[in-house]
Amino acid sequence: MPPRWRPSLTLRLALLFALLSTLILLGLGLFVGREVDTHFREGDLEELHGKLTLSRGIIATLPEEKLLETLPNRLGPALLGHPHLGLTVLDPEGFPLFIGGTGIPEWLLHYPPAPEEAEHPTAYAGGDPGRKPQRGILALARTSDGQRVQVAITVDIEHHQHFMAGFIRSLAWALGLAILGNLLCAWIAARRGLAPLGQLLGLARRVSSERLHERLETEPLPPELQPLARELNQMLARLEDAFTRLSGAASDIAHELRTPVTALMTQTQVALSRARSAEEYREVLYSSLEEHERLSRMIGDMLFLAQAENGLMVPHREQVDLAALLQSLEEFYGLLAEEKGVHLEVDGSATVSGDALMLRRALGNLISNALRYTPAGATVHLRIAPDSTGAVEISVENPGPPIPAAQLERIFERFHRVDGARQRGGEGGAGLGLAITRSIAVAHGGDIRAECAAGLTRFTLRLPGRE
Repeated sequence: MPPRWRPSLTLRLALLFALLSTLILLGLGLFVGREVDTHFREGDLEELHGKLTLSRGIIATLPEEKLLETLPNRLGPALLGHPHLGLTVLDPEGFPLFIGGTGIPEWLLHYPPAPEEAEHPTAYAGGDPGRKPQRGILALARTSDGQRVQVAITVDIEHHQHFMAGFIRSLAWALGLAILGNLLCAWIAARRGLAPLGQLLGLARRVSSERLHERLETEPLPPELQPLARELNQMLARLEDAFTRLSGAASDIAHELRTPVTALMTQTQVALSRARSAEEYREVLYSSLEEHERLSRMIGDMLFLAQAENGLMVPHREQVDLAALLQSLEEFYGLLAEEKGVHLEVDGSATVSGDALMLRRALGNLISNALRYTPAGATVHLRIAPDSTGAVEISVENPGPPIPAAQLERIFERFHRVDGARQRGGEGGAGLGLAITRSIAVAHGGDIRAECAAGLTRFTLRLPGRE
């Protein structure tokens, strides 16, 4: 089935503009035509009423028996120079007393005459067969002796009709040319107006993994397209950032996997290089098991992050006593802290709605990270403090090496380390611990921030209060 034809946006705009302008011109032409026709009709009525007033004035000075012989001399001069006028006076029986101009209008005599007191009787349009079209009035007049007569006055309107017919023809031609001209101008204007869309199309065609840095210049664009261009630039910036992160993550994953895989291969090759005792093989297997556990933790952490970033990690909501949770973590990390000569101190209490296991993992990552960098003899402070908005902030503060300000935001990225070193050992040794902590905070509707000042490093996990 062939694809259905769809008109272009340029053609649509051109047709719409041409249609609107055509309707405007057509309405203007109809208005002008009506005004011209009204002007002609009013001119005819003024002339007809003027002749009626003159005729009534003359008839009112004459008795009925004098009308037949006097009216030609009195009304005849009033028609001189007016070949388009007709004036007829009839007695009550319909006998013509005076016929002047274009003759007796038989068509007009079928209408009822207006009374003699009517100054502006109704005008009718019509005509006898074979004669020119006319507009006329029929009214009564009274003689000096009180007798009533009919006065019929007509004016030819053929030249008016010819003028209006020519006007309509000219209007039709002008309207047709105007439609074509408007269509052409509208097409040109629409094409020029939509030309900036070609820049957007060109940029979209050029976008690739190697050219994500390209951006549109918004200043030369029309105001209507500037928001679209800015959104497109922001989208490209997000794509570039995501692609950069993805490329870096792929490189980091390959590096992190290469180390344990290389260790496993080396151990296996060494073990197979010569015959060994069962105890030596057992040591090799234990060493391999450690590397496998590290690989398993890393893969589990990456799967956890992938699920969290795609909205698949839904916390199991329950009421969590943060003070009790930190006390249990203090006991869990107590031996490690004692080995390093570091003290753990818990202060504050609050209850939040969240997943206890996920929150334990997030706070455990922060405590483990603090213990790693806290010097011997120092104290790691674990504080719980509700704020004025009802949220709860859990902070983990420790003395230690400062984090550069430029790195405070990036430390929550996966595989990111401040010194760039590839450390090993312990949860988060692959650079995933803080990324996991942030994903847990976001899954709970909270956030996390890092601060470094006066030789102290503080991580603050902010969670919504109890529901």
